[in-house]
Amino acid sequence: MTRLILFNKPYGVLSQFTDRKAETARPTLSAFIDLPGVYPAGRLDRDSEGLLLLTDDGRLQARIADPKFKLPKTYLVQIEGEPDDAALDRLRSGVMLKDGPTRPAEVERIEAPALWPRDPPIRYRANIPDRWLRLVIREGRNRQVRRMTAAIGHPTLRLVRWSIGGWSVADVPPGEWRAG
Repeated sequence: MTRLILFNKPYGVLSQFTDRKAETARPTLSAFIDLPGVYPAGRLDRDSEGLLLLTDDGRLQARIADPKFKLPKTYLVQIEGEPDDAALDRLRSGVMLKDGPTRPAEVERIEAPALWPRDPPIRYRANIPDRWLRLVIREGRNRQVRRMTAAIGHPTLRLVRWSIGGWSVADVPPGEWRAG
């Protein structure tokens, strides 16, 4: 029977079970998940939070992680500044990154979501506003969302992966997991 785990990865945790740079003692999945035979289906950067799926089924792992299946990944993104419609339209059309153009994204402005506090908190600047976006992509390049928002002139301050396909982290507290 296939095992699927929905994990709410906290900020600062590596999305792997061991740290190849052991001298740095960075937290890994092994501090939170003690289940043999499950592996992450994709990655989530150390400085990002939210949904990480783990499974013991290689085919399911490939279906989740491989961009050819175009599984939507929804992110709640806090950015620096207030993007105008033209900036958001660039995301909707696809932006040019160093490794080529991105696929078009779905994006909308949202009110600040009711999320758990981040440790450490994001930097706050009294003179620079910030804005939350809901961004949906169907690929998963390295640090893609951060690079996309930077390309439109609005660096990412906080990044939370909220869902992948029909799986969501909505009812999973940070550092916790549940069977999917």
